[in-house]
Amino acid sequence: MALTARRSLATLALLVSNAILFAGPIGSCCSAAEAQKLNVLLIAADDLNNSLGCYGHPQVKSPRLDELAARGVRFDRAYCQFPLCNPSRASFLTGLRPDQTGVLENATQFRKNVPDVVTLPQLFQQNGYFVARVGKLYHYGVPTQIGTSGLDDPPSWQQTINPRGRDKDDEDKIFSLVPGQFGGTPSWLAAEGEDDEQTDAKGASAAIKLLEEHKDEPFFLAVGFYRPHTPYVAPKKYFDEYPRDELNLPKQKEGDRDDIPQPAVAQHSARHNMDEKLTREATQAYLASITFMDQQVGKLLDALDRLKLRDNTIVVFLSDHGYHLGEHGGLWQKQSLFEPSARVPLIISAPGMKSSGKGTKQIAELIDVYPTLAELCGLKAPENLPGKSLKPQLEDVSAPSKGFALTQVRRGVGGGGKGKAKGKAKTEGGAFPGYSLRTDRFRYTEWDGGEKGVELYDHENDPQEFHNLASDPDYKDEIAELSQQLHALVRAAKGGEGRP
Repeated sequence: MALTARRSLATLALLVSNAILFAGPIGSCCSAAEAQKLNVLLIAADDLNNSLGCYGHPQVKSPRLDELAARGVRFDRAYCQFPLCNPSRASFLTGLRPDQTGVLENATQFRKNVPDVVTLPQLFQQNGYFVARVGKLYHYGVPTQIGTSGLDDPPSWQQTINPRGRDKDDEDKIFSLVPGQFGGTPSWLAAEGEDDEQTDAKGASAAIKLLEEHKDEPFFLAVGFYRPHTPYVAPKKYFDEYPRDELNLPKQKEGDRDDIPQPAVAQHSARHNMDEKLTREATQAYLASITFMDQQVGKLLDALDRLKLRDNTIVVFLSDHGYHLGEHGGLWQKQSLFEPSARVPLIISAPGMKSSGKGTKQIAELIDVYPTLAELCGLKAPENLPGKSLKPQLEDVSAPSKGFALTQVRRGVGGGGKGKAKGKAKTEGGAFPGYSLRTDRFRYTEWDGGEKGVELYDHENDPQEFHNLASDPDYKDEIAELSQQLHALVRAAKGGEGRP
């Protein structure tokens, strides 16, 4: 199929809502009885930033996701709670903040800390839905654990499918900046063969089969794609869509890091030090993987239309976190608290909503997805969820929201992906937290409660976060107010414990 970049006709705006307590039904596009008949197709990409046509990227070809955005609401300012796979996925699938799940790295299965939590898919099971997973929803290592269940949560699903494709068999052909390492290091392959041989295509086919088998009963189907997570593997034809010498690379500012605290740029992904040639090669591969993944999403959308399920199925598309492509002097991958790492794509298409084809400026968090789907389907969500339903923005993109998002990471020994999660301000081994509060205008960040650095960026005048205003006396009042709000949110997530 020819690849064309069909951009969404909606003018870009900045999107969706975020808050701290579950709100009950707020206006309804259908009655509770009708709402309970709605199906859910939850589609998750892995390590995808906002490099999509519908989000205004001038080069990325994402026609099928652009199509979904044209039929849904695009949340232009949606944020993850922790820019690392396991903490983020445990968070949005339980509806809890990372400090509530205690999952702050890639090693802990969340039920060790919150054994009785009712996950989002469990809620639908409890209400008579067929609930299944295809691919990566909860965390497991990519590519090492492709084809396995990794840190899956068996109580969440009635059926699971772990696709495995040619990308696993071709690992010896993959180029890596660190030979033999793929999951945490930029690595890529322009693959031989066709789409259908790749893991994500096999996952799409398995999901379509489940749609065909369960189209006559209420279903909650979660489909997790592996791309564009490194290694960036896609058939060669997708690489051809992005000539390297024509790619736009991130704008850099001389002396950018001079006013940035060291922990802000200390994540492992900052150590790659790629030159321009490698940066272009990696960027080409990353964008090719996006377009390949986009085509697999399109297969699911086509199946919904063929099976006449569009009119009674909510479709949610999201990524677990954002991704750096060289910003701020060469940051790559995730685990920063800057906008490219914390911000995520979020598109929701629900039958009967009034804002189809539009974007919203309201801020949203991934933890808002749980209460949103519960409300849209007429289900009672757990009362302890800190997220807020986004249904008001689905009805009216200008509807006000709480107006903030909280994102966190860890630094220090044990802070980058290993070690035992404690959920405390400081942990054994010297790990310490970073918390970032995103409001309509500002991003405010504290490292170790401010002891290891503070950042303030004015997104109204500095959307690329080049100028840290934390030491500017003209902003002392804003800093005091934002710090107070951030500390209150962190204490609430920790059940009232201490400072962040």
